[in-house]
Amino acid sequence: MRGQLHPSAAGSGSSPSARDGDLALDKFHDECGVFGVFGHPEAANLTYLGLHALQHRGQEAAGIVTSDGTGLRVERGLGEVPEAFDEEKLRGLVGDRAIGHVRYSTAGGGGLLNAQPLKISSHRGEIAVCHNGNLVNADAIRDRLEKEGSIFGTTADTEVILHLIARSRQAALEDAVVDALREVKGAYSLAFLTTDRMIAVRDPYGFRPLSLGRLEGATILTSESCALDLIGAEFVRDVAPGEVVVIDGKGTRCYFPFETQPTRQCVFEHVYFSRPDSFVFGRSVGRMRKRFGQELAREHPANADVVVAVPDSGLYAALGYSEASGTPFEFGLVRNHYIGRTFIEPTQSIRNFGVRLKLNPVRAVLEGKRVVLIDDSIVRGTTSRKIVTMIRDAGAREIHMRISCPPTIGPCYYGVDTPNRGELIAATHDVDEIRRHIRADSLGYLSLEGMLRAVEGGEDSFCTACYTNRYPIPFPEQQDRQLKLI
Repeated sequence: MRGQLHPSAAGSGSSPSARDGDLALDKFHDECGVFGVFGHPEAANLTYLGLHALQHRGQEAAGIVTSDGTGLRVERGLGEVPEAFDEEKLRGLVGDRAIGHVRYSTAGGGGLLNAQPLKISSHRGEIAVCHNGNLVNADAIRDRLEKEGSIFGTTADTEVILHLIARSRQAALEDAVVDALREVKGAYSLAFLTTDRMIAVRDPYGFRPLSLGRLEGATILTSESCALDLIGAEFVRDVAPGEVVVIDGKGTRCYFPFETQPTRQCVFEHVYFSRPDSFVFGRSVGRMRKRFGQELAREHPANADVVVAVPDSGLYAALGYSEASGTPFEFGLVRNHYIGRTFIEPTQSIRNFGVRLKLNPVRAVLEGKRVVLIDDSIVRGTTSRKIVTMIRDAGAREIHMRISCPPTIGPCYYGVDTPNRGELIAATHDVDEIRRHIRADSLGYLSLEGMLRAVEGGEDSFCTACYTNRYPIPFPEQQDRQLKLI
């Protein structure tokens, strides 16, 4: 045994993400979602709707910037999209072009200060940017620029890009963008807006998704295709890794100015982040999750009466497991979707109160049954332990936990909020130790080989660093600590 596990050991850090009160906080979190419109009279309203569809990618803050050809107007607010915007704010966002952003950050890095879009005025005019990803050398560049006299207004790594653009000696804006991005390292899917153009860029490794669509002659930019569905737009294609797309009154120009790199798309987009109704990296997210479940059933069968998903992220994998195993699927856990951002905690201790606030077991489904319980991941192990306890208290005879990805042993440095390595239960404990900690009768993870078989020919195109500790881009002087996404 590599370390002793106490009931709270896997999530006992000082971070608010270890709180008992929120099921979602024992998950990985994506940093943000990006949306853009060029050439539509309802640009702001369409962006508002697009951000609604991308709300799962960030709930801390939202922002929109628009242009009518004379200047940029920006509105940002804290909370989810309806909290950040009202009718008055949207009326003030005039113009036929817009970009927008929903944001998630780690503890201590939040607030309106770092909400996006970020906007500056420079000798190149006004420039706004939205960013999904993380720059691993942002701190080093920021230190250098500050020593040379630059003054930063935020603590976000994204602001480094704007400073580099403003300092570039390239005459054309798109050339200055490329010049700036050649200095940074890491993951970025970017949307820029000026008074007369929108620019989209995806890093050469393609870590984060970005897609193009069309609506009534307008060009749409989005992190996920589900946002196109909401506004009735047509999916055109993904922005390719390393591609720069410039959209202006003359049309669309695309080029590849960066050195070619091996594609390393984030496989966790398919495991958890993206909506199941989206196409991401050219694949149906829901279909990929079902394939993960099917592979999981082949690798880790169980003598059981019923397959139950931890909603909502375990649902499609559970359906796949049920299909491949022949064990019937049932809704044995019901999720309460109406929690809100705050709640009043009871003065007396209620067992597993935080999890029960969001999940409730269905005794009629579980009582006396041998249950296969499917979830997408185990991060700290605190939530899994509580869910297993709830299901056993509801009368389940056996509980066989199955996880539709490999053990998570490393933090992400490319745009995902993850705990540090010491807080990841699989980094310090083996599968049987984790099984005993969460109190399951058996525990099985999808193998890395099974996951890569399931992604339909993408074995060599995905980043799997959180399962292997093999990182595509080095992160100088930060080998053993998590980069804070602020």
